[in-house]
Amino acid sequence: MDRTEYRRCDKGEDLEDIYRLRYKSYRLSDMVSDIPEMAIHDHFDEVPNCYKFGIYIDGKLVSTLRLHHVTSTTPISPSVMVYGDVLRPMIEAGDSFIDPSRFAADPEWSKIYPQIPYLTLRLAGMACIYFNAPYCLSMVKEEHVGFYKRIYHSQQVGELRSYPGLNYPVVLYRASVNAIKERSFKRYPFFQSTKMEQRMLFARPARGELPPLTVLPTARYISDAA
Repeated sequence: MDRTEYRRCDKGEDLEDIYRLRYKSYRLSDMVSDIPEMAIHDHFDEVPNCYKFGIYIDGKLVSTLRLHHVTSTTPISPSVMVYGDVLRPMIEAGDSFIDPSRFAADPEWSKIYPQIPYLTLRLAGMACIYFNAPYCLSMVKEEHVGFYKRIYHSQQVGELRSYPGLNYPVVLYRASVNAIKERSFKRYPFFQSTKMEQRMLFARPARGELPPLTVLPTARYISDAA
């Protein structure tokens, strides 16, 4: 983690690199078909409740993750599109979610750093805490379910369905943020973060202010303080 940086990417070359990394990662495992522009993006990248991140080790882009903060005022996300019949009643009842999607890791760097999924999905837990969202969604391939059940103690809330543009069906799981705090943080203390790190990653800059170029993980400071 001492060599890791997070960058929120809204425009420019960093964002283009993220779109290309998605394609590189998905195409290698045949998750998507050939795309002439060799980049993956969709309208969910442009909605106001979207946060796109690149994860860098030693200055190299190694993975990316997209997050949507789903509430009654912004009920927009990939999972809501596919599982609207399941999620909209929860949203109308007052629930809110963090919906991670478009996780992609560079195949070469993943061989060197098998910890990349943990570093990447750490962002989802931080978002849940920053936005005070009680649940974190996971719309994933069926063979990846074990990872999310082990890490987040997720429970299935939606059956297998198709997702536009993907060559495989997905299944929907939901994790309680209280369970993440009580269990996941104890087992994986590097998931923890300071309020400052959360604010730098997710707060919208005021007019005229520039967002932080990079954000360094702060879990070590919490561990040292303990």
